Amino acid sequence: MELVHTLNRGVDKRIIFLDDWDRFRFVHDLFEFNDQNGVNNLYYRFHKAKSKDLRSHYIEREPRKLLVDIHAFCIMQNHYHLLLSPRVEKGISKFMTKLNIGYAKYFNEKYQRRGALFEGRYKFVLIKDESHFIHIPYYIHCNPLDLKHPQWRERELKNPKSALNFLDNYRWSSHLDYAGQHNFPSVTNRKLLLKFFGGPKEYYNSLAEWLKNMEVENMKDFLLE
Repeated sequence: MELVHTLNRGVDKRIIFLDDWDRFRFVHDLFEFNDQNGVNNLYYRFHKAKSKDLRSHYIEREPRKLLVDIHAFCIMQNHYHLLLSPRVEKGISKFMTKLNIGYAKYFNEKYQRRGALFEGRYKFVLIKDESHFIHIPYYIHCNPLDLKHPQWRERELKNPKSALNFLDNYRWSSHLDYAGQHNFPSVTNRKLLLKFFGGPKEYYNSLAEWLKNMEVENMKDFLLE
C-alpha cells in the first residue's frame, strides 16, 4: 500500500481557517470531494444555528466511489496535514485538486477576496519505511500542541498530561476518532492504523509514550514543515 503525507499552507502563511465554520467546511470537503463522481454541493447544505453547530441536510445521491483512503488528518490555522493512500490511479492528485480548489472557492466567496488561497501545489512525501510509518500518525495528531505546548517539538513538555488533555479537546483532527470517541468518523478509514496500534486504548497509550520519547529531529526527512 502506498501511504503519502500531504500538506498545504495558506499563501504567505496566511490564516485559512478563521473560525469553526471554516473548519467544519473543510471537514465536510474532506468527505464530499473524496469521490470519483462530480460534486454537487446541493447534496450537502449548511446553515448556521444559534448554537453555531454544523447542521446538514441530505438528499438522495449515488454511493461515493472513493479516490483515496484518508487515514489521518489535522487542521491548523494556516495549513493542514493528511495521511492518504490512493484507491484509484492518480487518486491522490485528483482528490487534492478537488479539495484545494473547492475550499478556496468557498473561502474566497465567504470573505469576498480573489486570487490564490494556497501557497502553491500541495507538498507530499511518500512514507517508505516502517520507522516513518510508526511516527507519522502521532506527528500529525500532535501538531495542535504548537498552539499551547510548542515545547513538545524539543521534548521539553513539562506536563504531558496537560498536553494530552489539550489534544482530547481539539476537535479538528482524527485523534479523537482513533481514541474511540466519535468526532468525524465518516471522514477517515482507520482500519489500517488501528490494526497496527491494536485498538483505541492502545493507540492512546502509545501516543502518550511517544510524546515522552519522540525525536522530531530524526523525522525531518519525511516531515513537510
